Amino acid sequence: MTSVDKLADVVDVVIGVDTHTYSHAAAAIDAATGAVLAEISIEADADGYAELVEFADDLAQRHGALRAWAIEGTASHGRGLAVHLDTLGEYVIELDRPERAHRRGGVKSDPADAIRAGREALSRARVGTPRGATRGAGPDGEVARIRQSLATLLMARRSAVQAAGDARRQLASAVMTAPEPVRARLRGLSAIPLVTAAAKLRTNAAWAQADIETATAVACLRLLARRVQDLTEEAELLEKQIKTLVQAWRADLLELFGVGPITAATVLCAWAHPGRIHSEAAFAKLAGVSPIEATSGQIHTRHRLNRYGDRRLNCALHTITITRQRHDPTTRAYTERRTTQGKNPREIRRCLKRYIARDLYRILEAGPPTTP
Repeated sequence: MTSVDKLADVVDVVIGVDTHTYSHAAAAIDAATGAVLAEISIEADADGYAELVEFADDLAQRHGALRAWAIEGTASHGRGLAVHLDTLGEYVIELDRPERAHRRGGVKSDPADAIRAGREALSRARVGTPRGATRGAGPDGEVARIRQSLATLLMARRSAVQAAGDARRQLASAVMTAPEPVRARLRGLSAIPLVTAAAKLRTNAAWAQADIETATAVACLRLLARRVQDLTEEAELLEKQIKTLVQAWRADLLELFGVGPITAATVLCAWAHPGRIHSEAAFAKLAGVSPIEATSGQIHTRHRLNRYGDRRLNCALHTITITRQRHDPTTRAYTERRTTQGKNPREIRRCLKRYIARDLYRILEAGPPTTP
């Protein structure tokens, strides 16, 4: 997160925004006292964004021109507003949505959440910049657009892979319950040959037309198999597009052992841009690989796995770790050494993921990005 001395020392007003699909609620908070200066509700469109900026300009004439925007959901409902403000050069702060238990007395309303967002930004020692905003028309803006494109492609590929897996499992289940003539043609085939053979089944064959049950089974198996093929081809096409964008942005990541296009894109989307994450420890915490103490009684050296943070980033680090443990001689030697020291496999993976997070952060922050 971007570090500042104290938000109240650098701005006069903080405008907290509670974002939703069709409307946003905003509240202007005096940075010195925390008092509510004004409130407004706008439509979540270009006209509403312009109205909100005009509202802030009117406040500047009475309470000071220096302001910051504390917005919830800058990567989802609030992204349009965050991009609009970033284009205008406004200072935008990213906030997580609150847990219900943290709301004062269980109160839930859009104006109350907007006020809470502004005051929470004032109370934080470090504040974060949005990772999804588009920064103008220069190189920074192009990088931000590449990042958002990667996030969209990753989402589409993830959906295709999950749907292909569902269809593959449904195909295997349908084969088990199919009539014997159909099962005889597909018996003993592994996953990929099974999909290929089922996609080539002929619904007009004499054995397939023997009865309605067999004809229906053949038609459904063929449909499921072709669905798997189509979704697999779609996922491969999306992966090629992801690799092209990663090479355009940070091709140096693909040179690291165990880092492929998908893991590199996941890391880049979480990291976003230099300076957003203030240290490698913060990056490890974001990835959910920072050790958590689990002491009890006289035991003060015990740690457990971190179940928090960005789980997709954690999954990417896990994939890199497993790949290196299987194929990288240095990592295999480290695993053997830690095993002789009494570490179990889960503890060793936790240590490796922490080291990998440190290396990735240093490379991302220090390495010059490829010109898009």
